[in-house]
Amino acid sequence: MIKRLFSKNGIGIFWMVITGLLFCAMTACVKLLGTTLSASQSGFIRYVFGLIMLTPFCLTLDIKNLQKNVFLILAIRGSIHAIAVIAWFYAMARLPMADVTALYYLVPIFVMLGASYFFNEQFSVTRACCIIIAFLGTIIILRPGLREVSSGHLSMLMATITFGISFLLAKKVAAEVSPITIVFMLTLTVTIWLGPLAFMEWRDPSIKDLVKLALVAFFATSAHLTMYIAFKSAPLNITQPIVFFDLVWAVLVGFIFFSEGVDVWIIFGGGLIILAVSLLSWNDIKTNA
Repeated sequence: MIKRLFSKNGIGIFWMVITGLLFCAMTACVKLLGTTLSASQSGFIRYVFGLIMLTPFCLTLDIKNLQKNVFLILAIRGSIHAIAVIAWFYAMARLPMADVTALYYLVPIFVMLGASYFFNEQFSVTRACCIIIAFLGTIIILRPGLREVSSGHLSMLMATITFGISFLLAKKVAAEVSPITIVFMLTLTVTIWLGPLAFMEWRDPSIKDLVKLALVAFFATSAHLTMYIAFKSAPLNITQPIVFFDLVWAVLVGFIFFSEGVDVWIIFGGGLIILAVSLLSWNDIKTNA
């Protein structure tokens, strides 16, 4: 058992758990920010802080020697990610944390399906059944047809699609470049894209707003680094299901810090997701031991 925990798959799962906690902390900071700033401005300032954080590492990067196809993939990935960032900031300011997290579960589903098609990663019947159960849990949480579908929900759906494409592109080059290079290229590209949009609707941010966005940058940049470490440690079909555990952190943080209600449907749907992920992770660790 101990040997399995310290295998590459076990290490990948560990770093994805850390990634989920960091992303939850980031989400809470965005929630605190609210709608005082536009989505593009919030995203731009967050990525500027991210660039500042990455400055000490710039001397160790070897951007000039990147292969042209790798550079192009990273540039395209950053451009797509910029769309996802705007959509995500917009949705986060208008939806409860549990709703955003539940919709975000579509990302690993898209990523895992894409990985099995583009990277020929194993996609067994057991894994497919677990994903269906997890997806059913997400549907139960959202209850389409019984709840109003707002602009925030539509924006988050757009974010899930573009985040999924972004992560697939990151996985494609993960074996060829270091995690810090991937994060730096993402941060730089998104900053360049969001800059003009931010200044079109610029509003002077308060000190509190800047502090919150600085924390968003810290948690997000750290999360991207740990996520790519997980990518290098284990296949996507093992690391991505761990993202479903983010619902636990989101519900707890939303309830404790934002007085967001927790109903029986969220508990039931989340229980299905946790069951599916637990079975899936155990099956993968057992199979690849």
